[in-house]
Amino acid sequence: MEVRYATNPREVKSYDTEQLRNDFLIERLFSPDEIHMVYSHEDRMIVGGVSPVTQTIQLEGDMKMLGVDYFLDRREIGIINIGGSGTVSVDGESYTLASKDCLYVGKGSREVHFANQDAANPAKYYFISTPAHTTYPTVKADISKAQPNHLGTLSSSNERTIYKYIHPEGIQSCQLVMGMTILKPNNMWNTMPSHTHDRRSEIYLYFDVPEDSAVFHFMGQPNETRHLVVRNEQAVISPCWSIHSGVGTSNYTFIWAMGGDNQSFSDMDMIAMKDLR
Repeated sequence: MEVRYATNPREVKSYDTEQLRNDFLIERLFSPDEIHMVYSHEDRMIVGGVSPVTQTIQLEGDMKMLGVDYFLDRREIGIINIGGSGTVSVDGESYTLASKDCLYVGKGSREVHFANQDAANPAKYYFISTPAHTTYPTVKADISKAQPNHLGTLSSSNERTIYKYIHPEGIQSCQLVMGMTILKPNNMWNTMPSHTHDRRSEIYLYFDVPEDSAVFHFMGQPNETRHLVVRNEQAVISPCWSIHSGVGTSNYTFIWAMGGDNQSFSDMDMIAMKDLR
C-alpha cells in the first residue's frame, strides 16, 4: 500500500511536472492477479485496483498502518467493475458484477474476495474506501438501476450521462459518494465550468481511453491552474482546494468518488470562466 500525504496549495504552486505526477497521479492500478492500493491522507481515502485472472484475491492491507484488525473494521468500500464479468464475495455471499456494475460493502464485513469468470476478458475491480462509523448493508447496483443524469450539449463538447450509485437517494453509506460519468462520442470535456468543494476530497479514475489518446486533467487553485496528462486506467487525487476538470483527445469514461463532511452532490463552489487562470 503506497502512501500519499496531504498537500497544500502554496507548495503546489512551485511543483514541476514530475512532482505533480508523483503526488496526484496514480499511474498503475491494474496488474494480472495483483491488488494495488494507495492510501491518501486527503480525507484518508484508499484507492485500489484488483485484476484477478487465474486466482481469487482477498482484500487485505497493512493492518498496522490502518490501526485495525481487518480492512473494513472501521471502513466502508465502493467497488465498480470496469472489465469483464466477475464475482465479489463478502463474508461468504457472492455477487456477480458485469461491466460498470457497482457493489457497496459496509463497515464490519470481515472477508472480501475478488474473482474472475473469463480469463480472456478478465474482471477489473476499481474501489474506493473511506472511514466509516456506521454500518450500512452490502448492496449491489447494476448500471441499469443507477440514477442517470443527462447533461451538456454537443455544441460545447460535453454531452454526458452521470450515473449515481452511492449517494443519499441511492445506495446508503456513511460518507462515501460514488458514481460514473460516460461521455458520448464526439464529446471530450467534463466538469466545465469547473468547481471546488472545500468540504470534500475527490478521486477520479479515467478509463475507456483509447491507447493512442490521453486526457488532460486540470487541477490547482482557480487562479493557479496546473494539468496532468492521464492515460487509460489511471487515477487522480483531487484535494478540496483544487478544481477537477478534464478534456480528452477522444471521448472516455471516468469514475468519481468523494469523502468528507457531507454527501450532497450539489455542494460545489462554482468557478466563473473569467476567473480561471
